[in-house]
Amino acid sequence: MKPAGIFAAVCLLLAVYCAVDPFDHSAISEFPEFESVKIEMPAWSSIPVDNDPENMLQKSEIKFLNQIQGPESMAFDPNGRGPYTGVADGRILFWDGQKWTDFAYTSANRSGLCDPKPSPMSYLKSEHICGRPLGLRFDKTNGDLYIADAYFGLMKVGPEGGLATSLSTEAEGVPLGFTNDLDIDVDGNVYFTDSSIKYQRRNFLQLVFSGDDSGRLLKYDPSTKETTVLIRNLQFPNGVSLSKDGSFFVFCEGSLGRLSKYWLKGEKAGSTEVMAVLPGHPDNVRTNKDGDFWVAIHCRRYMYSHFLGLYPKIRQVWLKLPISARLHYMMQIGGRLHAVVVKYNAEGELLKILEDSSGKVVKAVSEVEEKDGRLWIGSVLMPFLAVYQL
Repeated sequence: MKPAGIFAAVCLLLAVYCAVDPFDHSAISEFPEFESVKIEMPAWSSIPVDNDPENMLQKSEIKFLNQIQGPESMAFDPNGRGPYTGVADGRILFWDGQKWTDFAYTSANRSGLCDPKPSPMSYLKSEHICGRPLGLRFDKTNGDLYIADAYFGLMKVGPEGGLATSLSTEAEGVPLGFTNDLDIDVDGNVYFTDSSIKYQRRNFLQLVFSGDDSGRLLKYDPSTKETTVLIRNLQFPNGVSLSKDGSFFVFCEGSLGRLSKYWLKGEKAGSTEVMAVLPGHPDNVRTNKDGDFWVAIHCRRYMYSHFLGLYPKIRQVWLKLPISARLHYMMQIGGRLHAVVVKYNAEGELLKILEDSSGKVVKAVSEVEEKDGRLWIGSVLMPFLAVYQL
């Protein structure tokens, strides 16, 4: 057989293999309805090239190593106590200055499945039973803690803690699929994200790979107890944070890698605009006392994910090959964990970037909370908090 014929035969066999996946070895074998969606990536030339050559995050102090698993979000109560953080086994813990104590939980059906495990990822299979509290925010007027639980929706618990109360599990007749982050305005309205109505958090890798555009930005009105949809068809919406003056809030679009504004007041009320194209794919965002925004970057951008984002058909075929989801993920993030946090002002200007490019100390970042001249850094993937002195 001529070389051209051999090549054609190999291509045919590969095509058949990808179409059938006979041994269920692909990253999407358990998701028969998996569909790759085009991600309208910004022009590569528009992506910030700023970096931190001194790797300043490596100067962070690692705290509570192996005492907490996967602290995604942190909050301090109206009296300044804390932090409080949600962990991988479904509890919300409180640091009283001496030790961690149980404060609240989101599932009424906790069992031995929720007992301590060796790593944050060990809990994925039972998260839908034990709960997975992600975004946390205190109502400064009464001390209530609002919780975005990935499986149980928007919840609230009083200052004494205990079992959280459900506030919202659906919006306009569509169940919440992956409740992620939230913030609260002065009137008690809660703005929060539902990252996907198709993929739960335990399938977040498939959400990342697909570019799924079923995410939503939502508003919960405590006076009517109704949840309405502000924006539909978002690709992995994540962090939410109100501006200092409450005229707008910003939200992170994970797949697109950008920070956007949603206007609440003034002539632009109800409209959206892009605030900044980010150097990577974001997780949470938090506002500091000066009105600037700290954004946690899950990973930097790489041409690999940029190219696949633009070409969903190629991505679909690539994902059908016998390559594990973990390996696809490592290629997505450039082969290693790489911690990045960035600070923007309200006009979208980049003010500061801090990194640990080798993942030597901080490794990964889900949220950055500024308090008293220090950055409290949490990660859904890590068994510790990091503290960086500004």
